[in-house]
Amino acid sequence: MATPKQQQMLEQQQSPMQRVKNSGVMMMMSESPVNDEKEEEMAESALALFREKEEEIERKKMEVRDRVQAYMGRVEEATRRLADIREELDDLVDPMKKDVAILRKRIDTINREMKPLGQTCQKKEKEYKEALEAFNDKNKEKAQLVSKLMELVSESEKLRMKKLEELSKNIETLH
Repeated sequence: MATPKQQQMLEQQQSPMQRVKNSGVMMMMSESPVNDEKEEEMAESALALFREKEEEIERKKMEVRDRVQAYMGRVEEATRRLADIREELDDLVDPMKKDVAILRKRIDTINREMKPLGQTCQKKEKEYKEALEAFNDKNKEKAQLVSKLMELVSESEKLRMKKLEELSKNIETLH
């Protein structure tokens, strides 16, 4: 049997989806209110962990986006500076004109390569948002189903208790 600390480490290593799946399996196996509370706590902790991971991903995404923007700003500034230099060189008819033209072509090539990368980034961001929305929709659906299940289980228990009381009264009338 694992110590509580080992069990906590194992729970932290599990993905949120594994926890939700495990809690769903456990929910089917147990019907006691204590276990339901534990399962609900596990589901809540899994959701909290998932939210933490989502926030971490969002933070990292913003950091990468900021770095890309900073890099793009530097590239644009470099492009501007090179264009200015090119103009000055054209005015001077310098022997470095060929080198500047080569650099300009390389910068233009890099700019053309960056455009599809930016589009890919936007596409992936859109896919991520769609996947997150689908996940949230499924999560809501699951919560509704769990709620309905709890209602049905409660209703079933009430009906069984009522039937048991009736049977008990019938037995008492026989004595």
